[in-house]
Amino acid sequence: MKTLLISLLGSGLLLTSCSTSKRINALKPEPGNTTDVVYQKSTSFISLPVTVAVADLETQTNKFVNGLVYEDNNIKDDDVMLKVWKTAPIKFTEKNGRLQIVIPVKVNGQVRYGTTAMGIDMHDTREFDLAANITFNSSIGLKNWQMTSDTKLENLEWTESPSVTVAGKKIPVTYLINPTIKLFKTRIENELDNAIKESVNLKPQVLDALQTMSKPFKVNEQYETWFQMMPTELYVTDAKLSKKQITMNMGLKCTMETTVGQPPKGAFKKESIVLKAVSAMPEKVNAVVAAVSTYSSASAMITKNFQGQEFGDGKRKVVVQKVDLWSKDNKMIVALEMTGSINGTIYLTGIPNYNAVTKEIFFDQMDYILDTKSALMRTANWMASGIILKKIQENCRYSIKENLEEGKKNMQPYLNNYSPMAGVYLNGTLDDFEFDKIELTNNAIIAFIKGSGKINLKVDGMK
Repeated sequence: MKTLLISLLGSGLLLTSCSTSKRINALKPEPGNTTDVVYQKSTSFISLPVTVAVADLETQTNKFVNGLVYEDNNIKDDDVMLKVWKTAPIKFTEKNGRLQIVIPVKVNGQVRYGTTAMGIDMHDTREFDLAANITFNSSIGLKNWQMTSDTKLENLEWTESPSVTVAGKKIPVTYLINPTIKLFKTRIENELDNAIKESVNLKPQVLDALQTMSKPFKVNEQYETWFQMMPTELYVTDAKLSKKQITMNMGLKCTMETTVGQPPKGAFKKESIVLKAVSAMPEKVNAVVAAVSTYSSASAMITKNFQGQEFGDGKRKVVVQKVDLWSKDNKMIVALEMTGSINGTIYLTGIPNYNAVTKEIFFDQMDYILDTKSALMRTANWMASGIILKKIQENCRYSIKENLEEGKKNMQPYLNNYSPMAGVYLNGTLDDFEFDKIELTNNAIIAFIKGSGKINLKVDGMK
């Protein structure tokens, strides 16, 4: 039995030494000691020129100003009692950069005339009805998300002079009624200012739109790629009236992120957004997208590149079965698990870079880690060849071209007459993205890509 065991062991050693397949044992480089996925997201700035048609402001104001607009039931204080109704739609026109507002009104009232002598009341009252067109002039502004105005009565045109009939004769009472105009003019001015304020309140619409836009959406099924825009601040210039429309420039400060694998976890908080007034806004959209590839997802994509390929010299060949990636000292560690003429895992190091032509992430200055090179020199010197290393390096890359194109494609519907709500339209253009930089975290490669374009928001036909 002892002789048989020695014989079998000897045969095993002989088989091992004659085998064409050798085992490589290289020391595995440990990953960097960071534990959290923390990286600095770059800030993007989107300029949104906003236009609101004067006709829409007119439509909305008419909804708020209706029916009875002024009522005075006390005749004793000034000998006049009045009720004023709006009789037809209010008309808005632009005049020298201000709003001219015309309100047709009907006035029903009672006028008291006469005297009091020796303690005897000798007054009489007469009821009258008349019509007038009241013209107001208003400046337009924007404050705390809402349209503001400063409305003043400019002109009152009576259809006929106010008068009452006494004993068959018409007696003018303009001298009594005109002073009361001061009373209801202030009331109507305030009514108009409040109506304009309520008509264009940007806050709920803008915040709802931003909340919708901030939700992550998948831009590529194959690579499990997600895109998210996270608003952080809003800016706005003062409103200006010109060419039958009110214009203002709104700016959105945000971060844009593209992730591979799991969707971004950031949550938009409406209550944290503040509208800040500024004097001017750039016209162009400046966007920086963080394209995040987790090491696990990048490893899976690169492993696919090696499928069906052999690397070697003559009969000595290896096949890469699996690729693993991690970072160490701001460099990428590439672990290649292989079978064939040698079995085991070899380790390479490289610097991640971006090819703007092919839109690929690749690893530059790739080389064997020192311990791996020593092991190869001992067991498979042919594998240490620069030619084989170059061929391996060619496969250590993955494209984000489809991700960027798909992201741009998915953003196009939001730039082509997109209507988040009735009467609100978004249009714009987006240029191609350009590479900015790459950063490494403990478990992700982040490529920052810059882009630019133009976006405008128009309010037309708001209901």
